[in-house]
Amino acid sequence: MSVGASLDQQWARIRGRLKDEVGEIAYRSWLQPLSFAGIRGGEVRIVVPTRFMRDWVLTHYADRIRNLWSGENPEVQSIDVVVAAANAPAALADDGDDDLDGNDAAPAPARLVSAQPTSYTSGSYAAGPPSPAFSDESPTAVASVLEDRTDISAPLDPRFTFENFVVGKPNELAHAAARRVADATSVTFNPLFLYGGVGLGKTHLMHAIAWQIRRNDPNRKVIYLSAEKFMYQFIRALRFKDTMAFKQQFRSVDVLMIDDVQFISGKDSTQEEFFHTFNALVDQNRQVIISADKSPSDLEGMEERLRSRLGWGLVADIHPTTYELRLGILQAKADALNAAIPLKVLEFLAHKITSNVRELEGALNRIVAHAELVGRAISLESTQEVLHDLLRANDRRVTIDEIQKRVAEHFNIRVADMHSARRARAVARPRQVAMYLAKQLTARSLPEIGRKFGGRDHTTVMHAVKKVEELRTTDPAFAEDVELLRRMLES
Repeated sequence: MSVGASLDQQWARIRGRLKDEVGEIAYRSWLQPLSFAGIRGGEVRIVVPTRFMRDWVLTHYADRIRNLWSGENPEVQSIDVVVAAANAPAALADDGDDDLDGNDAAPAPARLVSAQPTSYTSGSYAAGPPSPAFSDESPTAVASVLEDRTDISAPLDPRFTFENFVVGKPNELAHAAARRVADATSVTFNPLFLYGGVGLGKTHLMHAIAWQIRRNDPNRKVIYLSAEKFMYQFIRALRFKDTMAFKQQFRSVDVLMIDDVQFISGKDSTQEEFFHTFNALVDQNRQVIISADKSPSDLEGMEERLRSRLGWGLVADIHPTTYELRLGILQAKADALNAAIPLKVLEFLAHKITSNVRELEGALNRIVAHAELVGRAISLESTQEVLHDLLRANDRRVTIDEIQKRVAEHFNIRVADMHSARRARAVARPRQVAMYLAKQLTARSLPEIGRKFGGRDHTTVMHAVKKVEELRTTDPAFAEDVELLRRMLES
């Protein structure tokens, strides 16, 4: 058996151990593309296709790879991870490493948009690796880190993949549409327009689409960025009289993804350029994917022709989460954190925190971090203690519309009477109660509350609050009614 063959067998065994340890997805994303290039002076050289992958491997896997190599070959003391360029197969020899044992062949790096080729970039690991571009596991390593002058695409969050997206009734249409567009070899919906409230998963789906497209075909040119950054790039092009390069850059991509397009509302010049870019890409049968907080028809400050274009393809909305979806998200997140969290704690959080997924995950992270730092087991009591501020804020998140509806039902009047000018006591007193509860149970200001009650002045709301407080001290039956309504709204 030759020395080369022996080393190859050692590397094969190490790869098998790594696959068993990290799992199929992480292995396929980060470790399968690695190539063994040889050993010299107790240092193993491993070749990766991108600088991004090199940083990730050095940070997350280098220590384990070094330990496995030491177990297979006691002479190994460190590893060196290098980046290979597409057109530099002889770079190892150029570096003066002619005596390396093993194969010099290395995979070519994938490109998001065209970039200048580079030679091998090396990163050795013995004890302290450099910081990675991201801090969580990514689904794919095909995206190369490009020069600042060419890489206008925003970085993708490696946590935001289809595998990590929990599907439920509120988001099933948006998820199905996103999967279809990401996996399609031809343009199906153009544009795909995703919209929904804050923290419901729009950006997660946008990142997941980009990751999946890169995984399926690394040669497709994808640009993902916010509408704010699009505007910044356009203004920069105007400033430096370089609009032709700007147009070429955006109109030569295969997939253009713009997040939070509502940001360009009211910005006429940026809308004009975006309109022409949109049309150029659609005419070339290139995919356009847009997200916003409202549907195209509800985007205020947007030109009518642009609103019409945005609604051409498939418009998919993401509804507020249900209890079942929130519980599923929490369970998936707890599994990802490898944290032992009692089911009753997850159910409590799913019931109490209903605003958005981002806040829900933040709450889970807090209780897990507290348990690890303090060394105290997670329980319902500790959860209530750690999240007391967040739970109190969510307990008060009652809408004025809900208050008006509940009070109207209780006093047997119409909801419309809450906004009317009628001053009969049978209507005025419930209206005052609703104003009082709005002040107590919401974070709305007095003028905001007044506007929700038929455009009344804030002094009217102040009078209503004062009147209800007086009646509660003098009329036990009335106080009981108000307290009952409060408990019903807070439950």
